[in-house]
Order: sequence, then C-alpha cells, then structure tokens
Amino acid sequence: MKKVLMHYLRPCYARMAFGFVIKFTGTIFDLLLPWLLAYIIDDVAPTGDKRSIALCALAMVLCAFGALSFNVIANRMASAVARDTTRAIRHDLFARIMTLSAAQTDAATKPSLISRLTTDTYNINQMLGRVQRLGVRAPILTVGGILITLTLDPVLSMVLVAVLPVIVLLTIRISRVSIPLYHQVQQSSDQLVRLVREDATGIRVIKALSKTDAERARFDAVSREVIAREKKASGMMARVGPLTSMLLNGAQIVVILVGALRVASGHCEVGRILAFMTYFTIILNAVVNLSKMFVVFSRAAASADRVMAVIDLPEDMLTLPAPATPDASPTQDAPAAQDAPAAPAIEFDGVCFRYGGSGETALEDVSFSLARGQTLGIIGETGSGKSTLIRLLMRFYDPTQGVVRLFGQDARTIPREQLRAHFGAAFQSDTLFEDTIAENIRLGRPLTDEQVTQAARDAQAYAFVQDDKQGFDTGLAIRGNNLSGGQKQRVMIARALCGRPDILVLDDASSALDYRTDAALRAALRERYAEVTKVLVAQRVSSVASADLILVLSGGRILARGTHETLLASCAVYQELYASQMGGLDA
Repeated sequence: MKKVLMHYLRPCYARMAFGFVIKFTGTIFDLLLPWLLAYIIDDVAPTGDKRSIALCALAMVLCAFGALSFNVIANRMASAVARDTTRAIRHDLFARIMTLSAAQTDAATKPSLISRLTTDTYNINQMLGRVQRLGVRAPILTVGGILITLTLDPVLSMVLVAVLPVIVLLTIRISRVSIPLYHQVQQSSDQLVRLVREDATGIRVIKALSKTDAERARFDAVSREVIAREKKASGMMARVGPLTSMLLNGAQIVVILVGALRVASGHCEVGRILAFMTYFTIILNAVVNLSKMFVVFSRAAASADRVMAVIDLPEDMLTLPAPATPDASPTQDAPAAQDAPAAPAIEFDGVCFRYGGSGETALEDVSFSLARGQTLGIIGETGSGKSTLIRLLMRFYDPTQGVVRLFGQDARTIPREQLRAHFGAAFQSDTLFEDTIAENIRLGRPLTDEQVTQAARDAQAYAFVQDDKQGFDTGLAIRGNNLSGGQKQRVMIARALCGRPDILVLDDASSALDYRTDAALRAALRERYAEVTKVLVAQRVSSVASADLILVLSGGRILARGTHETLLASCAVYQELYASQMGGLDA
C-alpha cells in the first residue's frame, strides 16, 4: 500500500500540498464558527451594541461562505488527484498484464486479472479521494476542536481527551482483523467474475443444453460465498462506528452533567458551554468519519496489494545473450534469415515440457527440424500435445528441457518483439474484435488495402466479404458472433497471411471449413506462399497430406514421423485416421 502511494502520488505532490492548504483554510473557517457564536453570546450580546453584533454576524457569514468555497475547491482537487493516480495505476496494470508470460497468466488466472483491473483499482480510487477529503479535514477538526475546547474549558476537555485514545486503539485493532478479510472478499469476487465470464461466453451452449437452472445454482452458490465474506468483513468494520458513537455520546453525557454543574457554580458561562457542545458534535462527526474512512482504507489496502502483486511480477521469460559463435547470427528478420540456407527454419532438440514446471508431462523428448519453405503437419488425438508444441514454438512458454531454435538461433536469445514478427498465426479458439473486417485483418499493422484484400482472397474470405454491401467495412459483433464458424476462421487466416510472415502457424484453424474450401486454401498456400515455412495442426488427414513432414503425436511423444505415403504404409494410428476419414485405405 505504501509503495502504491509513494510511487503513483509523487507527480501529484504539489497539487496535494496546495489542496491541503485550501482544505486546512476551509476547516479553520469551520472551527471559527462556534467560537464566534460563543463570543457573541457571552461578550457582545450583553453589551447591546447592535453594530458589534452585526459585525460578528457578518464575520460568521464570511466564515461559512469561506468554509463552503474552500472545501468545494479542495474536494474537486482531491477528486482530480484520485482520478489521475488511478488512471496511472490502471494504465501500468494493463500494460503489465499485456506483457505477462503465459505461465504468469495461468497462475494469476484471467478472472482475477479482470477483477484487479476493475474492482481493485476502483477501491484504490475511492480510498485516495476519501483520504484527501476526510483524511485531512477530520483530523484537523478533531485536533483543532480539542485545542479550542481547551481554551474554552480545560476541565470539560479532559473528558474528550480521555476518550479519544480508546477510540484510536479500538479502530486500529479492528482494522488489523478486517484487512485479511477483505483479501478473502476479493478472492471470492475473482471466482464470481470467472463464473460470469464463463457463462457469458457459453450462453448459447447453456441454453441449448437447458442448463440454465444448473448455472443459476452455481452462480447462487458463488454469490452466497461473496455475500458471506463481505458480511463478515463489513460486519467487523461496522463495529467501529457504533462503538465510537457510544463512547463519544457517553462522554457527551458526562460533559453535559459536568457543564451544568460548572454553570450553576459560576465557573463557566452559557455561551462557552454551547460552543463546547458544538465543538463536541463536530469532533464526534469527525471521528465517525475517520472510522468510516478506515473501512475504505482496509478494502483499498487489500486491493493495492493485489494490484502491486501483478505490477511487481518479475519478467520470467528473459532474452538470453546469444552465444559468441559464427553460427549465432544476430537477431534477424526475414531477409537476414535467408542468408543462412543451411540453418533449418524450425528445430526442436530434445524438448520436454511440463505446465507449471511440475506435474504431468505435456511434451517429452520431441526432436525434429524443418527447412525454410517446407510444410510441417501435426496430427494426433485430443490432448496429445499439438497445441503445446505450437506454444513452445512461438515462445509463449519455455521448454522445461531441450532447445527450440528458429533459423539456427535459440528462440530464447531472440527479443520477443522480433521473434513474434517472424510469425503469422491463426488458432482454433482465436478472437475477432468488435471492429470492421478490414481492421480485424490488419490488426493495427501498417498494411495497405491491397494487402488486406489479397490476404482475404488467399484465405478464401473475399467472396463472402464482398457479398455484404459494406464489404471490408462491415462491422463485426463481439467475438465475431455475426459470422459463421467457417467465416470467422477465414478472417483469422487472412489476418495471419496479411503480414507475409516467415513462419505461418495454423493451429486447427481450418476445422470449420468444408473440404472444398480447405482444398482451395491449401492450394493458395502452395502457390503464393511457397517461401513461407508452414506449420499446420489439424484433425483431418487431408489437411496435412501434402506436408513435407508429418508428426503423429500421442501422449506428448512423437509416435511416428514422415510423409503421407510413409505414414500410410507404416503407422497404424495414421492408417486408422485415414481410413475413418477417407472411407478406407487405398488399394
């Protein structure tokens, strides 16, 4: 929490100091009002001097106007500081989330990251605004009120001075218990966000399978957990207000009794008692507001810890220094890559991988190489490690053992931006954005309309795009829900082709295409992208049959490798797939 305040509030220190001065001035005006009232009652009114009474009344009006004006200005400045600071925190958090490795995202979970970016930053915003408004005003009112009451009647002030330490200790003790409880509340909120995200994404499946009641029951269970933890944390902090009020109101009763006795004995005047009671009410409200601020502070402290836990995550996929050998050329783009024809475009050397660094092996002892311009086909049952291999190839994860090389260079020695520039990729569960078809294909890259159009033609998307009156300016719904599955995949493939990548990765990206369209796509890849190294992950044998090298994966291992003809003659699993899809083996 302290780190958040120090780092992100530093640019706002000058504004905060100026706001503090304004707030302090406005609060002083507030404190002067009861003192002026006591002065009028005890000293001015008995003289009967109307001019003096009018001047004192004018002074009270000016103090009231000054208190209102200065407090409004200070509150607006406080809101601006809270807004700017929260915007900076949210910006840095979003930027860090965008650069998290796949392993870090898996560990944090996407629902939790969404919750930290929304709910947690909102809690910090509320705290920053409340601290600058009440955190300045309430202590000044409390301390200033006590000092003024000491000048009015020191005996009565001792009652208040005796109660305040008890209230402070009580608030601190309850806050220490409540902050861990708010951590639990935010964890439950993460689960709620996860469930809502899943249900919103899978709403069609839920309705199609008549699982609305079951999902409602799941949502109700998670909601009840959030409510229970919220009630426990809020209930703990809610004790501060009543206990504070009870102590202060009890002290006020004592003040009234003692004050009445002192007035009766002539040791104090009525105006002073009236002013004292006004100050006591001001102090009571200030302390109650401070106790409420501790509720906001406790919640924000938990949220700040969660936000900084993400921002402070260390970079776990560092770029390693390239070895000083003739083969280790500097990081290269496509033209430089072609200067070393002997180096394979892709090479896996004894690669093993486990998700999370432990547990069941996802890939084991995978080794192969692929020359530039060749096509690699990967086929196998569900869970065989096909997508994992692609994630290692694009360095979403680093191998647990072994080395992945691109153009003869260890992938870990290539800066991330330059490494990803080699690839064009379309994944099975890829995303389309709520934008035009052209912008979904371009995806922020400086590509011409001609390049976008040609990529759409090659991906077999041009025909259905032109069927719409707006053509490439046709707007897509969220996740491309106004397109069919095959249309979505063709737009994604066009996106992958548009930048003319060195390596094209299609991870089961044509599964929704009919055989005719799939064949046309493969023909376009052969004719127009002959120099591009292609990696095709597919369930269909026909999609990989023309590949220069086909890997048959099973249980994270390479069960067999070779061309279509070689595997058809020697691999039983490949033969079974071919027979089931093509209606039997060729004679």
